[in-house]
Amino acid sequence: MRRCMEESEMKSSPTLSRKSSCLFTNRIPKENRLVNVAEEVIRDKDVDRIKLAVERLSDSEELIADCSKPYTLPTICGKHKDLKSITPQTLTDLFSGEYNQFYTDYTIIDCRYPYEYNGGHIQGAVNIYTKQCIDVLLQRSEKDRPQILIFHCEFSSQRAPTLLRHLRAQDRMLNSQNYPRLYYPEVYILNGGYKAFYEHNQDFCNPSSYVPMLHEDYTSELHHIRTVTKSQTEREKTRGKGKTMSRVVRF
Repeated sequence: MRRCMEESEMKSSPTLSRKSSCLFTNRIPKENRLVNVAEEVIRDKDVDRIKLAVERLSDSEELIADCSKPYTLPTICGKHKDLKSITPQTLTDLFSGEYNQFYTDYTIIDCRYPYEYNGGHIQGAVNIYTKQCIDVLLQRSEKDRPQILIFHCEFSSQRAPTLLRHLRAQDRMLNSQNYPRLYYPEVYILNGGYKAFYEHNQDFCNPSSYVPMLHEDYTSELHHIRTVTKSQTEREKTRGKGKTMSRVVRF
């Protein structure tokens, strides 16, 4: 009886409880405790680094998205406030060598459908019109990545902005452990799209012509592409259900 009471008192005693806790803590190897402390310090440094990057991006709209330098090309306030827009004249100047002092390596991404692209496109542009192709672009090795990407579609109203935002979202995800690092930190959208550029300067269009998306000769091609694209989008939504972003970061 007395022994049971003593055991009960030991369990209920705060002093003994604290001693037991200390004894348990002391059993953790010193090396493990040091590792835990180091991990906490690293996490704190990561948080500080992210906060600093977000503040820099918020304070200066002139820095490219990894905070490493100012934008190379002059931008305007276009239709899409979250994207950096350039004019057809700026693209013409880029072709003419106005920005050669920056050793600019660039790629123009034409987000129109193949029949539009084949009917006339900006000199040197590559035809990328699906998210899957954008994902392939992100898999390029560092030496094969251009310094600048310039997106456009017919009017730069929907297709190009959608793919540009997909690129940035995937880029942020792939570099989530090294924010604000990006594979493609300097990305622009061509204001007014191919139509505006074609009307501004046909000398840099190849062939020198313009096929609208809704051209009556390509109704069947448009229907096929939209059907395939819709199917791909639905599959992506199904795979993405239940997934949430752990942290929202500036575009």
